[in-house]
Amino acid sequence: MIAFTANASSIITCSSTLRPPRASSSDAAKPTNPRFSPQLNRWSRARSLRSGRKLHRPKPQTPEPATTPSTATAVVKAEEEEDEEVCEAERGSGGAGKGIYVVSDGTGWTAEHSVNAALGQFDYCLVDHGCPVNTHLFSGIDDVERLMEIIKQAAMEGAMLVYTLADPSMAKAAKTACQLWGVPSTDVLGPITEAIASHLGVSPSGLPRGAPGTNSLTEEYFQRIEAIEFTIKQDDGALPNNLNKADMVLAGVSRTGKTPLSIYLAQKGYKVANVPIVMGVKLPSTLFQVDAQKVFGLTINPIVLQTIRRARAKSLGFNEDTMSNYSEMEHVRLELEYARKIFAQNPSWPVIEVTGKAIEETAALVLRLYHDRRQKCSMPRISKRY
Repeated sequence: MIAFTANASSIITCSSTLRPPRASSSDAAKPTNPRFSPQLNRWSRARSLRSGRKLHRPKPQTPEPATTPSTATAVVKAEEEEDEEVCEAERGSGGAGKGIYVVSDGTGWTAEHSVNAALGQFDYCLVDHGCPVNTHLFSGIDDVERLMEIIKQAAMEGAMLVYTLADPSMAKAAKTACQLWGVPSTDVLGPITEAIASHLGVSPSGLPRGAPGTNSLTEEYFQRIEAIEFTIKQDDGALPNNLNKADMVLAGVSRTGKTPLSIYLAQKGYKVANVPIVMGVKLPSTLFQVDAQKVFGLTINPIVLQTIRRARAKSLGFNEDTMSNYSEMEHVRLELEYARKIFAQNPSWPVIEVTGKAIEETAALVLRLYHDRRQKCSMPRISKRY
């Protein structure tokens, strides 16, 4: 298995200690994707190596002579050297950082996001590379042998191990091996699972999500799929007659992040519609007919909005001559003022300032206000900016 960097601020590393399985003869016989350049070929093969997939090595079209043991050994050695070259191409420049191995018997989502959340506390030194970090994700680790190989590699590279292993025996094996080989380790899932088991008075299943025997296609899963489909169809003011079917409606001028915020909330199972506010374009009447507690206004700093719009116009190929007033400061200010007046006319709509906020932060604020309203928490009946 190939270890790869999952954190944006880290340096991509590659190791030949844990190597993915070699392609079988049947796999090698399958047609391969066209290669457009040697560089693209290396990138494509590097992605395959990082994900643990078998590499498709096409056979020559001409008949091959009988392969002797020495020839076979030479071929395998050449392939290993070729894979190592791919790893070298993926390493990038810069010095080595401290390694964090993220191990999971499932997708690794929980462990990876926990590590990234913790690394957020060290942005002050990660940004300027004062303390570079390499994060490596190993997902689907469901047997002790593979787990031991990863821990051995962590010991050799001086990395720490962060793991989410639902099987208590696997978690215990990881803890014991880390103590034996002096690898710093943290069990993300174990303590929480034990605390909940004690609180509920029942034993955990010990199975990761999606494991055989567990039902991952739950009603909640299909609700999320339905929410995503609804949100995509309702993007940018489409199908305004369906606004009453939405759980939330986002309103704001162009480039305030309505679409990415809508998609993020949809992935959590909420049906979201978004309506653009444009000067000279009448807003749909259904926006004012839906439950006002569903509607959220989005606003942004005009200087930031102008910068975003200029970048957007440039990406679309507009130059100074063909660019409209879309990104001119005067127009930006007028449009934001127009939106502010609409929000003031609808004081029950919370207005959220998205400047400097990540999508996750804005979504957390929207969800808090949404659930406060549903639970009938006291809310001011005047427009408030968050």
